[in-house]
Amino acid sequence: MNSKKLFFGLTSLLIILVVGILFGARQAVVLLQSRSQELASLKANSQATTAKQAQLTKDKKDLRDYADLNIIAQTVVPQDKDQAQAVREIVDLARQNGIGKLSSITFAASTLGGQTPSTQRGLTQVTPVKGMTGVFTLPITVTQAPTDAVPYGNFMAFLSALEKNRRTAQVASITIQPNAKNLNQVAFTLVINEYVKP
Repeated sequence: MNSKKLFFGLTSLLIILVVGILFGARQAVVLLQSRSQELASLKANSQATTAKQAQLTKDKKDLRDYADLNIIAQTVVPQDKDQAQAVREIVDLARQNGIGKLSSITFAASTLGGQTPSTQRGLTQVTPVKGMTGVFTLPITVTQAPTDAVPYGNFMAFLSALEKNRRTAQVASITIQPNAKNLNQVAFTLVINEYVKP
C-alpha cells in the first residue's frame, strides 16, 4: 500500500470520526434538553402536589377546628319549615309571657300541587333571602283579636321573646290596636319571618 492511499484512507477515517463525534454530540444535546424539560415538568408537578397536600392538611385541620361552629350554624337556622313546631314555639312563648291564648296563627297559602311553580327543591310558601344562598323566609301571621286583648307589658315581653327565638328571629310588621275601654290592653297583628335552610 502506498503512502497516498494510506493518507486518503486515514483522512476519510478522520472525517468519518469527526462527523460521528458531531452527530453524537448533537444527539447528546437533544437528549439532555428533553431530559431537562422532563425533569422541570416533574419538579413542577411535585411542587403542585406538595402545595395540594399542604392545603389538604390545612383544610382537614380547619374542618376539625370549626366542626363545632358548623353544628352551631345548623342549629341557628332550622333545616325545615316544620309549621307545627313553629306554632308550638310561638304558643309556648306567648304562654311564658302571660298571653294565655292567641286568636290565630296563619301561614302563607301553599302552592303545593297547584299550577304555580314553587321555589327550588319543591318548597312552597317561602321566599329566598337575597344575598344568602339556600336560606328562605316563611311569613307567619300571629293575631290577637280585640275581644282577647292582652296587657301591653305582656305583649312587649312576647315580642322580645319572638325576636330572640331562633325560628322566628325577625318581626317584619306590627299592628297594635289599644282597647277603647282600657288603654293598657292591646290587640295586635304580627307578621314574623321564620328562616329556614333546607
